[in-house]
Amino acid sequence: MLEIRFHGRGGQGTVVASKILAEAAFLERHYVQSYPQYGVERRGAPVTAFLRIGEKGERLFVRSHIYEPDWIIVLDATLLESINVFEGLKDNGWVVINTSATPDKIDVPVKFRIATVDASGIALKWGLGSKAQPIVNTSILGGFVKATGLVSLDSLKKAIVENVPVKPEDNAGAAEEAYNNVKTKGV
Repeated sequence: MLEIRFHGRGGQGTVVASKILAEAAFLERHYVQSYPQYGVERRGAPVTAFLRIGEKGERLFVRSHIYEPDWIIVLDATLLESINVFEGLKDNGWVVINTSATPDKIDVPVKFRIATVDASGIALKWGLGSKAQPIVNTSILGGFVKATGLVSLDSLKKAIVENVPVKPEDNAGAAEEAYNNVKTKGV
């Protein structure tokens, strides 16, 4: 079983990102489980989402938050300054961060692998969200699947097109652009 924890802010598409990635894994015949955690204040406030993916044929019976994830996706790099997003991350785990900085410019403990992608810039280029609040969920997922190889880009794009109600083709295009532009370190 693989466990993924998402950290973002309300309005960025954090919860939808976990659902899209779950759908992409389901398309590849994995059992999945996805759910959010947030308080009453949502827009701009920290949001966490969780995703479990079973190995092919592995059913999921655990029903709790994820405390020791294999991978972490950070939709807003400013959270690195205010929340310990690395808490519980397993050694050699992936941290995928939405930032224009290259991985060597990010202060991440050496026991983790890091990928960066300018998901905000890509989302703005594709007209996803507004300049003040780009919706980065699909672009960060493109970088994530390239870095980790968890699911194929084709499955991700299919899950996006089938589950994103607004601009599905643009969202799929943003995911592909991020897939082609992610930078990694510690691989």
